[in-house]
Amino acid sequence: MTIDPTKKSKVLRYRWLIFGVLALAYFFVYFHRTTGGGISDTIQEYFGVGTASVALLASAYLYAYTLMQLPSGVLTDKLGPRKAATTFIFVIALGSILSAYAAMINDFNLMVAGKFLIGIGAAVVYIPIMKILAVWYRKNEFASLSGILLLVGNVGGIAAATPMIMMVDSLGLQNTYFVLAGITVLIALLCWLIVRNHPSEKGLPSIEEIVSEETGEPIRESTSSKVPMVKALKDTFGSGRKFWPLAIWFFFMYGTIMLWQASQAGSFYGNVYGFTKSQYGLLITMVGVGMVIGCPLAGVLSDKVIHSRKKVIEIGTVIYTLIWALIWLTAGDLDSWSVNMVVNFAFGFFGGFFVVSYAQIKELFPIAMAGTSTAALNVFPFAGGAILITLAGFIVSDKTLAQYQELWMLAFVCMLIATVCAFLSVERTKE
Repeated sequence: MTIDPTKKSKVLRYRWLIFGVLALAYFFVYFHRTTGGGISDTIQEYFGVGTASVALLASAYLYAYTLMQLPSGVLTDKLGPRKAATTFIFVIALGSILSAYAAMINDFNLMVAGKFLIGIGAAVVYIPIMKILAVWYRKNEFASLSGILLLVGNVGGIAAATPMIMMVDSLGLQNTYFVLAGITVLIALLCWLIVRNHPSEKGLPSIEEIVSEETGEPIRESTSSKVPMVKALKDTFGSGRKFWPLAIWFFFMYGTIMLWQASQAGSFYGNVYGFTKSQYGLLITMVGVGMVIGCPLAGVLSDKVIHSRKKVIEIGTVIYTLIWALIWLTAGDLDSWSVNMVVNFAFGFFGGFFVVSYAQIKELFPIAMAGTSTAALNVFPFAGGAILITLAGFIVSDKTLAQYQELWMLAFVCMLIATVCAFLSVERTKE
């Protein structure tokens, strides 16, 4: 089969426009996810609540995100990425408006509800993007594009640190969330106008047809095929080592990232070392900077250099675990701000290697199940974050050095378990 070169060129160009709109949406998904780390003390002072309440606020997003993962996969596979993403980006805007109103009337419970609603909306953004990558891009581009997406997301994480603190200081909590709501509505409109579920909706050839022409190999799997929802769920959760070691690994891996970046790092540096908001805001920012570099690099290593998903994950997990050992063993002693800048950068850099897991899970199941299988995996990192952040609120209730040491030891033990699971996971063999 010969493909019209003009149509092929349109496919390869238009997919970048789709990716750009969805990446912009994901910027704000990550922004909302990590705002707790930088403004936790501000929230406490504004609403007059304690550490456990702030932990509840941070975890509300993650609980909602976790609860919506399987529905997000089902909705993505059933409705298509365009409709699913657009609808729930609007939900993020509604959650932002509710948060602004909560700040206006000084109602912390309503603030938690707003954060929960934001989490529901944000949960149905990442999975549609993964489906778009599976349908519009070649297999050997998936991990690299996932890395670029996480790069954009982590720029959002960076913006949720020092820039978010500056926004709240200058605009106030209420107006900050009103601004975020307006931006989110514009993104939802762009998503509806630009995103398409499949190249065929633009009268263009599919990516598997393009790859078949380029390589001369027959088409083995159609990106437009469907798998019944119940079968997709059974095949995913009943797949043994194809799914469960990676799921448990992700629970602890991303759970500990959220524990640090989105919850306790700022409080730890402020209360144990006496760093100012601007100082620990920059430290938390370095986690995002590390991920901005680490995520795309991990994708490139996986796609182009090592040609293995599992090996990249193993490397990142081992080094990331050693960093947690350093944080635990030096808590209270490592008071150099510059050294902590390096530690936080390395934390984000090697922690960002988790992005390759999405390529690993995607390749173990049919493309028609990409939404469901990816969403099933995605339940675990956010459940890990929600549970660990909630536990942290009780463990460091008095914000003493001993309590933080106990929390960091728990995180290290979690990562030891994750390391074992990383080595037990499997990846698709080359055909």
